[in-house]
Formats: sequence, C-alpha cells, structure tokens
Amino acid sequence: MVAAITAGVITAFLLTVIFSPLTIPLLKRLKFGQSIRTEGPESHMKKGGTPTMGGIMILMSILASSIIIQGIVLSWSTNTFLLLLVTIGFGVVGFVDDYIKITKKRNLGLTSRQKLAGQILIAIIFFGVLHDSSFSTEIVVPGTSWSLEAGWFYFLLVVVMLVGSSNAVNLTDGLDGLLAGTGAVAFGAFAVLAWHAEMTDAAVFAATTAGAVLGFLVFNAHPAKVFMGDTGSLALGGGLAALSIITKLELLLVIIGFVFVMETLSVILQVFFYKWRGKRLFKMSPLHHHFELSGWSEWRVVVTFWTAAAVCAVAGIYIEVWI
Repeated sequence: MVAAITAGVITAFLLTVIFSPLTIPLLKRLKFGQSIRTEGPESHMKKGGTPTMGGIMILMSILASSIIIQGIVLSWSTNTFLLLLVTIGFGVVGFVDDYIKITKKRNLGLTSRQKLAGQILIAIIFFGVLHDSSFSTEIVVPGTSWSLEAGWFYFLLVVVMLVGSSNAVNLTDGLDGLLAGTGAVAFGAFAVLAWHAEMTDAAVFAATTAGAVLGFLVFNAHPAKVFMGDTGSLALGGGLAALSIITKLELLLVIIGFVFVMETLSVILQVFFYKWRGKRLFKMSPLHHHFELSGWSEWRVVVTFWTAAAVCAVAGIYIEVWI
C-alpha cells in the first residue's frame, strides 16, 4: 500500500509539473485571463489577466495518475469511480462557470441556481451508487465509540457535505497559493487516515490529489503564474467531501478542513452582522482578505493559513488514530 501511495504522489506531482508549462501558454493564447472583483482589495487589480482555469491541469493529472496507479498497480474499485465522479464532475461545473466568466468578460459565470443544480445532480448520482452498494449510513463521532444510524437523513447529509465543501473551498481560493497549500494538507491528512484504515483505493486517490495540487503550487505560489479557477476549487472541495464520506470520517472533515469552515463562516457572519447592525464585522470577507486589509502581506496570510491547516490536519489524525 505504501508503495502505491508514494507512486501516486510522485506521479501526480510530476504530471502536473509537466502539464503546466504546456498548458499555461495555451491559456494565455486563448486569452483565458482572470477577471478581478472590483470590490476586492485594490492590490489584487494587478493580477487581472493572469491565466485561469489552471484546475484543468490538476484534473488531468488526477485522472491520468488514477489510470496509471489504480488501473495498473491496483485494480479499479467503486470507491475510485465515485471519487473521480465527484471530483471530475464538480470540475466540469467549475469549468463551465469559468468559461462563461471569460467569454462574457465578467466576474460572474453560472447563476447560483445553475451551479447548485449541477452540484446536487452529481451528489444524487454519488449517493445512488453508494446506496446500491449497501454503503453504511451510520455516522461515527470522531474519537469516541458513539455512532448514530442516519437512515435516509444520510442522503441529505451527503448533498450538504458535497455542495457545502465545494463552495467553502472555492471561497478559500483568493490568494496566490492559499488553496493549493491548504488543499494539499487536507488531502494528505485523508491519505494518512485512509492508509490507517487500510482503504488502499481511497488512500491512493487522496495522495494522488495532494501530489497534483503540490505540482500546481509550483506555478501558483506568489507571484502566481496561473490560477486554478472554479475548475479546480469546486473539484477539490467536492473530492475532499467525497473522501470523508467514503472513509466514514464525515464529521472529521470539519476539523481537518477547519480553515475552509472559518472562511465560509466569515462570509456568513459578515452578511448577518451587516444586516443586523448596518456595519461590517470584518474589513472584508472571506477571512483572508480581512488580514490583508489589516496590513499583512499576501505571503504572510498564506503561510499563516497553511500553518493553521497543518495544525488542523494533525489534530484530525490524532483524534482518529490515537484517541
């Protein structure tokens, strides 16, 4: 198992590093440049025109690595199929969203309803396959022997987790290297947990995704040469939630992905507080922009969030493995 996991990380990393120098110039020629929000930090305006939709490189690497590792070294499984279904499926939704933004020269792509409809459709298919394979609908409380049989409520949980995680991760993609670093840490944590649970297929997928994202980070670190766009962020968020479901670590996702949770909460609290008191709770949301406008350099914000993600990942592993 260790050899397969290691091979997955290395293969995905190398493929992304190889794909990127070929894909970035193509994105430039196609004029697939990022549109910057006018209401965002003024310092971000200089990033306008940076190639986006780089998530394509991540998805290509994950798919190619899965075919190589899962198809040759291991054997294909329902878990692998489901993880790829969600990751690629959410990536397609993100791709359409990015494409509309670029072709229409605006910062808004799909409407919220259109995006939500695509995400829910994929979630329904995901649950349907799980249900047909007699997947357990029991929810285990991390670090305890407690469990709860969710029954059909589990369907709602799956939909909320997939949609919520993809959107939370999407909100985190706002600074150079921020999501790539935090995402790699989160997938790395699930690779360790899946390995501990002797779920080879899930462990290899998690490790493969972590490797692909780290390869992307080579080109996405400050100053970024390419952005992943919704193509990458929605895919990573969906894949992360799918991993937590497949490994029966649903509740642990909140701990390992706590940075993503805080980013989402900052947006919700900002809206709620503004409607309640008529003023902002944060200087800007999501949370990473608040620190930027507080005088932190972009690199300092990113490294701080990476560190927080690492602490949360270690905490999640500790709770599951040692408590």
